[in-house]
Amino acid sequence: MAPPRTNGAVDLIIRNASILDGTGREAVAGDVAVTGDRITSVGTLPADAQGPSTITIDAGGHCLAPGFVDVHTHDDGALLRYPGMEFKLSQGCTSLVIGNCGFSAAPAQLGEADPSGLIGVEPTWTDLEGFRRAVEAAHPSVNAMALVGHNSIRTLVMGEERREPTDDELARMRRHVALAMEQGACGFSTGLIYRPGRWARTDEVIELTREAAAAGGLYATHMRNEGDHLLAAVDEAIHIGRTAGLPVQISHHKSAGRRNWGRIGESLAKVDAANAAGADVTLDVYPYTAGSGPMAQYFDVDNVDPELAEVIRFASCPAIPDYEGRMAVDIAVEENTSAAAIIEKVLRSPKGDRTVCIQFIIDETDVEENLRHPLMMVGSDGIPDLKGRPHPRLFGTFPKVLSHYVRDRHILSLSEAVRRMTSLSCDRFGLVDRGRIAEGQFADLVLFDPVTVADTATYDDPKREAVGIEAVIVNGAIAFGARPDGSVGHTGAGAGRFLRYRS
Repeated sequence: MAPPRTNGAVDLIIRNASILDGTGREAVAGDVAVTGDRITSVGTLPADAQGPSTITIDAGGHCLAPGFVDVHTHDDGALLRYPGMEFKLSQGCTSLVIGNCGFSAAPAQLGEADPSGLIGVEPTWTDLEGFRRAVEAAHPSVNAMALVGHNSIRTLVMGEERREPTDDELARMRRHVALAMEQGACGFSTGLIYRPGRWARTDEVIELTREAAAAGGLYATHMRNEGDHLLAAVDEAIHIGRTAGLPVQISHHKSAGRRNWGRIGESLAKVDAANAAGADVTLDVYPYTAGSGPMAQYFDVDNVDPELAEVIRFASCPAIPDYEGRMAVDIAVEENTSAAAIIEKVLRSPKGDRTVCIQFIIDETDVEENLRHPLMMVGSDGIPDLKGRPHPRLFGTFPKVLSHYVRDRHILSLSEAVRRMTSLSCDRFGLVDRGRIAEGQFADLVLFDPVTVADTATYDDPKREAVGIEAVIVNGAIAFGARPDGSVGHTGAGAGRFLRYRS
């Protein structure tokens, strides 16, 4: 470790830490000094390094890492609705990537609510720059980097039309992508399993993706299929990236449905072969065997899939709130009907299209195989609807990796897990000067006890914060940690920033 340097007044010193620098190297004992929003020294600091106003934290030998980066979120609207972002800070997250699965807060139509329900706020902006100003005015507690979403753009230009775009419509969609990239987006996202993206042909996606490529961005995709046709969907994603000429991020990689369990190895092999041939493909995963999303997107109300219906749990159900937190099969027994009939009943009810469901469709062995892959990042994919009972990944993703998959299962080492959550993610999504503990880097940091860190959120009680996270620092400000009254928790520091790609 380089000799420590301090430049003028030091605002914060973390002493006696086991420093995991984010590169994958093993931990090194030392101290870290922060001045303003930057790390100014890493090493063993002299006792007189601090001034009268310096805040000192004694790490007690616990782990200090770069702040975790949630690369797959749907927190666009949450940055405005819940600017404290307690469910992310309490996991150790200091930055997140929004605009995933083709749904982004920008571009938007003034005063016209997002039809997917994932954004959850009425826009007072039309483009990414306007959304940036709204978020900055809310003073969020975490940093955000934006993708621009295909579904949002297609809806804005074409509505819910089930057809190919005209030349004029395609040109308008391309301009939306280009403008978002100019305004700091890191790339273009698709959700090809969702409406209206599912109606787009590959050629349409390629043409729009070229605009992200021209700006040096990436392509993040919720692929067209994650079940029976997983391998064909991987081929399509690789083809889009190769043809448009940009890196690809496969979102929440999984092999869904019992008959497809065990195929993750085949999918990862395709990624490895493509990379060996010159492609640039990375992935992310959430450490759970259930997914979650807007239920209306997964079912044809006139022909409900009975197999899928039997693995559905209701998270948010404004049509029938008593269903929240319950499995459709259990409700069906009580009502002397089928799970499929329960799904149809909800979807046909007023506000039925606002239902968020949880689907138990993933094999634990596949989750572990995903986590072993060196190009696999971590993303919660949480939906921040705090009414009802959301998927526990909203509160528990990162601590669960550290506790269950690192400490208990030894699927990956602690230093490697931190690398996947920090430097790998920052490098991929263009978060400059973040993701490493080194002089000159932004002071996004998390202090945690590797022995006790754990998720406590469950499907029955999902809004519980993790344990073992001791301090979270965002741009040099303590956002989670010791408070004046001696308790540990959220400080209310709104030091987060809306980041620009590679800037």
